[in-house]
Amino acid sequence: MPINIKKYIIGEPLKTSQIHHEKYSVFKGLPILSSDAISSVAYAGEEILWVLIPAIGLLSYRYLFYVTISIVVLLSILIFSYRQTIESYPRGGGSYIVSKDNLGTTPSLIAAASLTIDYILTVAVSATAGVAAITSAFPALLPFKITITLLIVLLMAIGNLRGISESAKIFSVPTYFFLFMCLLMIVYGLIKFYVFGYVSPPVTGVSSSMTDVSILLLLRAFSSGCTALTGIEAVSDGVPNFKEPATKSAKTVLSLLFLIIVVIFGGVSYLSTIYHAVPSLDKTVISQIAEQVFGKGGILFYLMQLATTLILIMAANTAFSDLPLLLSFIARDGYAPRQLGKRGDRLSYSNGIIALSVAAATLVILFRGENHFLLPLYAVGVFISFTLSQTGMVVKWYRSRSKVTGWIIRASINGFGALITFITAIIIAINKFTHGAWLIFVLLPLLITVMKWINRHYRKVAKQLSLENNYFPKFDCDTIRRFIIPIAGLNESVIKAINYAKCLSNDITAFHVSVSDEETKVLEEKWKKYKMDIPLIVTKSEYREIVEPLLSYIESKEFPTKEHDIVTVVIPQFVVGHWWGNILHNQTAFFIRSTLIKSKNISVISVPFVIEDDEE
Repeated sequence: MPINIKKYIIGEPLKTSQIHHEKYSVFKGLPILSSDAISSVAYAGEEILWVLIPAIGLLSYRYLFYVTISIVVLLSILIFSYRQTIESYPRGGGSYIVSKDNLGTTPSLIAAASLTIDYILTVAVSATAGVAAITSAFPALLPFKITITLLIVLLMAIGNLRGISESAKIFSVPTYFFLFMCLLMIVYGLIKFYVFGYVSPPVTGVSSSMTDVSILLLLRAFSSGCTALTGIEAVSDGVPNFKEPATKSAKTVLSLLFLIIVVIFGGVSYLSTIYHAVPSLDKTVISQIAEQVFGKGGILFYLMQLATTLILIMAANTAFSDLPLLLSFIARDGYAPRQLGKRGDRLSYSNGIIALSVAAATLVILFRGENHFLLPLYAVGVFISFTLSQTGMVVKWYRSRSKVTGWIIRASINGFGALITFITAIIIAINKFTHGAWLIFVLLPLLITVMKWINRHYRKVAKQLSLENNYFPKFDCDTIRRFIIPIAGLNESVIKAINYAKCLSNDITAFHVSVSDEETKVLEEKWKKYKMDIPLIVTKSEYREIVEPLLSYIESKEFPTKEHDIVTVVIPQFVVGHWWGNILHNQTAFFIRSTLIKSKNISVISVPFVIEDDEE
């Protein structure tokens, strides 16, 4: 990306000293780190109905509320547990750090892989759910839902590349707007039903038979509704992003999040039972409720659709805020590419943001932009990380029992949380396995294997670079005097490279691979005309190879070298002012350099020749 366009889109670079300004207050941190959990209320109740209605028909609306209550109870357990995690790990990292410190490397990698998959799914699910809300209001846009979804992911990535402070300014307003519209819909919906006596229209296509309700069915509904609990981890992951006192701010946000989810999730679920919303692929449940409460085509209906769309999109921002930070922890420990641990121009972990965007966009395309197909993959990884985090905290309290007052109570809270989330993870895995959750059990070991492979590579490199053996390699200057310059023709860039090499050595050879007799003849004539004082070696290549003949010559008897000699290859390289110039030039230089650099006894030097912009 050209530098001027990059600055226009991303913004001017920030100094490292400005990082303390790139922190959240409680007011801004709540919508950014909690938008995923808050947005879940827009589809969690709908996912419960997807399970219940085909099985028990109208009876679903009674059991929807019971399932909602059980999920709220589980939520309260998680909130209490994560408050303790925030107190104990003020530097963030969530399940990954807790598992690493208390359970070991493999559990921490399981947590890291689970959260990575979850955050990628968060972006894909949130974007597709947001587009579902748009197409519910404007069905004519259904054929373009994949394109719209990809555009949303791109805009979210750009917003987050602008930095924490900028993204908070951009993305906090929609969350508060959604909360206001939800509260308005819940209050007005209850008044309209109980005070004004509104009667919802008859439900068509749904059985009214009183079928027996099995515990297995309720467990399936419970596992589907647990998508409402995704995003709880984000606050404990992102503690370092809060202004001081960071721990207190994070705990305040967690408490506010609990209150919001109880009111909004419980309220929307209850409205579903009295307004008899039926889930479908064309119109969301929350859209059907808003249509009855506010009236179809009314301004409040469209505002509710807009608010729902925005909060579902904003949920992706939780992943954009947390996953790059998590990847930076993993990269610091050597289990992810080191580039993921570096901050970009705007002090955000830009490489992690870009990687997340690409992965989420790939999922959107693979699943055809359909939110309902993505959700079965969603909650499994979340509850695996929940379980590992809570188990890790139990181990921590037990190890520090002599130093911590009330460690039994603390361990009991986390232990109960670990038990409940473990059972929930099993329920979700069993019930969602054939619906796509099996893919998680393929991706998890694959991702863990990749992380371990990366770590082995870094350890091997570190071992070979280490100076602990007190061996400091020395070069005999006589062994590095041999220079060779590969050339295609004779021009000013080649002359510059030759003059550069002459400053370092008297043993210089020009090497030309002939793929055209005419071009070679022109070169040889120029060589004589300009009285070049270094030897020119010409090798004919019938298969038009460039690098292989050069390597063969260096290793041949015609170019005699000793065992420890280092041959320096000097490559003339154009430097152009425009980005597209690299497409038109330097491909041969790139291939020569990328191949030769792998040889132990060959070093490569590029001599730049700047192509000035034409003023005319």
